[in-house]
This record gives sequence, C-alpha cells and structure tokens, in this order.
Amino acid sequence: MRENVALAPYTTFGIGGPARWFVEAEDEDTICDAVMWARDRSMPVFVLGGGSNLLVSDAGFAGMVLHIALKGVASADQGEERIYRVAAGENWNGFVQRTVSDGCAGIECLAGIPGTVGGTPVQNVGAYGQEVAETIERVRVLDLETMRGIEMTNADCRFAYRSSLFNTTAKGQFLVTRVDYRLKRGGRPSLKYADVRKAFAADAEPSLAEVAAKVREIRQSKGMLLVEGDPDCRSAGSFFKNPVISKEYFADLTQKLGVGATRYPAGEGQVKLPAAWLIEHAGFAKGFSLSESARVTISTKHTLALVNRGGATATDVLELRDVLVAGVKAHFGIVLEMEPILVGF
Repeated sequence: MRENVALAPYTTFGIGGPARWFVEAEDEDTICDAVMWARDRSMPVFVLGGGSNLLVSDAGFAGMVLHIALKGVASADQGEERIYRVAAGENWNGFVQRTVSDGCAGIECLAGIPGTVGGTPVQNVGAYGQEVAETIERVRVLDLETMRGIEMTNADCRFAYRSSLFNTTAKGQFLVTRVDYRLKRGGRPSLKYADVRKAFAADAEPSLAEVAAKVREIRQSKGMLLVEGDPDCRSAGSFFKNPVISKEYFADLTQKLGVGATRYPAGEGQVKLPAAWLIEHAGFAKGFSLSESARVTISTKHTLALVNRGGATATDVLELRDVLVAGVKAHFGIVLEMEPILVGF
C-alpha cells in the first residue's frame, strides 16, 4: 500500500491528480484485504485496470485506488471451439494477438484496443462489427457486498450497447477477476464492418491475422492505437458514445437539415448515429481547439477523440467537452454522452 501516488501515468490520457492510497493487487486475497481495509475506514474504492477509458480529476482520488494486476491465461478445446480463461489484469491487445495466432475467431476485430481484459465485460467493449458479449461465456467476479467469488453467465451480465450489469444497475457491486471467452477454432474473420471489408478485394478471403493487422492499421490512422511518440494517442479513445434515436426522429432530422447521416440499426424502431459525424456536421473539424494555446484539442485524425497536447488538466478536457455537447445539441437536438469514466469528481 502506497500513499499519494500520481494517477496520470496510469492513464492513456496522462491526466489526473494523486490517489490518497494505492494498492497493486495480484490475487483475489489482496483485493479482499484492501477493500475491507478501506471499508473499515469508510473510504471509497476505485478499481483501475489499463487506464484507457477514464478521466481522473485534477484533485485526484481521495480514497483507495485498487490496481488490478491478476495475470494468467489458460485454454481448453471443446469440439470446434476453444475456451480461454483470462485473468482480469492481462493486456487486452496481447490476448487478442494470442487468439489470432492460435487461429481462433471471434475477437480479431477488437485488436489494438488499449486496456485490460477485466474492463471488457464492464463496457461490453466493441469495434468494427464485434462486441465481447458475442464471445463471453462466463465472468468471475468478487461481490464487494459479501466478499465472495461468483461465476456469472453471459445472460447474468445483461449486456447491451457499451453497457452491462457492471456499469448500470449493479455499478460498484462487482469486481471482475477473470473472463472466459468461447472462440471458434479455425473460424473465418468477421468482415461485417464497411471500413474493414473495403480494405480487401471483393473476392479476397483474408486470414484472422490479416484482418487484425488491418484493424490496427485503421485504428492508427484514426489516432486510436497507442503508438509511442504519436501525440494523437494521448487520449481516452472514443470520447462520446454513438447516440441511439428513433427512426421517426432521424427522418425528421434529415427532412429538416437536408443532410443524411450514416446510421446503423439499433433494435426495433431505432437507429444508431456516429457521434463523429454529428460533431463534424455541427461545425467542429479535426484539430479543433478553444484557442491557439489550448492544451486539449480534437484529434487531428478523428473527431471522436479528445487529445492531451501536453500539460492538460481534466478541467481543460471538460471545457472542450461542454462546447462540443452544446454545439451538437443546438444543431441536432441530440445530447452526446461521454464514454470515459469520471474519477474523483
């Protein structure tokens, strides 16, 4: 247990003040001991994984930050499928690369996403036509109310777009320590997403490795791949969720504004709009900032990412966020919801 540990280096944004207390947990017993210690002192606890989807306040976090560092990957074949049992602290992109090398399909389009395995079921991580909910068989969690380990099925997790039981109705109750994925041995890669499909010839049959490599290439072109020395990578990834609206409202928008947005089906009577398209058509271009000296800007590669240009504060980020949200609301009547988690606010 350490005191007053700077959190900025633990985040991809590179922003945030110190944690009052900080614990590196390599097993479930350590997690339980740390949580009970904090509970005895009525102290809040924040669970930190890869730090890729959060914004830490400039004041830091006044409680305990529990950094999940459980490691280990095991696998077993069941017919034409392979079950991977992966500890929550494992690097997500590293795990995806292993499954691709093993010739197992199901998460190849999720290559290059930063963070750890434990965060994937919480956010129901998805990209380029795939979501982890399609492959997760079971999640092991600690119930922080009873301090008991529980095995939860896919249905128990109540997965939806960028959400689950863990970040909605039971937010803060469960801590993920292991995730089990069921993948297809020798399966073909997914080419459902237009950006991925058009990267190959119409008659091509790319391998899992080729699709994963192409996804990483696309992510890098949008500043969504962590590359040393690339300032556009100092972000929290996609800063806004793609909003879901009714088909009727979408029709009214296109008639009123005379512009047609790319949209995707999102359940009966609904469509999902790209937040990046809304931001651009509300008048905010790539590289936009509030001033020439601003320390936070929209990425020069993708309008969905806000970038720390050096020395930025959380206050700087939220100022730009508020301007973008207000602009999109004024133009389209749609309120964008930020995707990163706020810590210490």
